[in-house]
Amino acid sequence: MFIRDARATDLMQILKLNEESEHFLDQLNAERLEQLHKIAAYHRVVEINGRVEAFLLAFSDSTDYHYPSYLWFVRHFEKFIYIDRVVISSAKQGQGIGKLLYEDLLLFAKNNNFVRVTCEFDVNPPNEASRRLHEKFGFKEVGTQLVGEKKKQVSLQARAV
Repeated sequence: MFIRDARATDLMQILKLNEESEHFLDQLNAERLEQLHKIAAYHRVVEINGRVEAFLLAFSDSTDYHYPSYLWFVRHFEKFIYIDRVVISSAKQGQGIGKLLYEDLLLFAKNNNFVRVTCEFDVNPPNEASRRLHEKFGFKEVGTQLVGEKKKQVSLQARAV
C-alpha cells in the first residue's frame, strides 16, 4: 500500500470508487472528474496491488470552484484547503487508509502554508464514518447548511494546520 499523486490514467478507477459512495457524494462523470483533477491543489490516491483503492481530492482557497460548501468557506476563511471528497473502497474500509490520506494531506497543508483544513460531511442523512474520522483528526463544526437538490444538511468543519 502506498500513496501517490493521482494521474489521468487513474480517473476511471476513481470514478468507480466515487460511484460506490454516491449516497454521500455528488455524482461525477468522466468529464467533470477530469476538470476537478486539473484544478485540484491536492489529488492523491492509495494504491494497493496495482489498484486505486482510495482517493482524496482537495482545493485551495483560490480555486475557481463553485460548490456551496466550498463557497461558504471562501466567505469565512483565508489560506485554507478544502477537502471535496475522500473515498475508500468498501472492501478496504477500516484498514487505516483514511488516516493515511489525512496525515498526508495535513503534511501537504503545512508545507504549503495553509492555515486550516476544511470540509463538510452529511449530518442528515448521517455519515457516521466521516463524522468519526473528522472528530479523530480534531475537526470542529464551524457552521451548517443545506446543499444539493435533496437539501441534505451538512456540517461545515475546520481544523488548524
